[in-house]
Amino acid sequence: MPDHAGVYLPPPVLYIGAARGLQRLVPIAPAPAALRVVAPVLAAGWAGLTLPIPAGFRRAGTSLVPIRPSTKLVMGGPYRVTRNPMYLGLLLRYLALGVWTRLTWALVLTPALVALVQALVIARAERYLALKFGADYAVYLRRVRRWM
Repeated sequence: MPDHAGVYLPPPVLYIGAARGLQRLVPIAPAPAALRVVAPVLAAGWAGLTLPIPAGFRRAGTSLVPIRPSTKLVMGGPYRVTRNPMYLGLLLRYLALGVWTRLTWALVLTPALVALVQALVIARAERYLALKFGADYAVYLRRVRRWM
């Protein structure tokens, strides 16, 4: 078995391609312009969650890339409040862009994309981390929620 999570399809590919592709195939009306007021809040959430992550991984001496081995369990920074700050941040950024560009498909697809990321990415990563870090990861799972 390879020493990595086996995540070969980066979640941004799922998020970015789906809404734009569907809008081209099945155009639907733009989201209300009034929703744009939440875009900066969503973008700030993305930045707050994700910008500190690379430095935390460097300090821990482990890779941020899911097809490389994890050598340490990162539990500080944003990982204190959510087990998936990168994926949650990506979701916030996706929603911010969808709301800002008024791409209704982005909003409609959100639950399906979250389910896909959960099944294709997060579940694999969690199985890998459970095998790799055992009891330490089990304690972390009990202490920190998956999303928030």
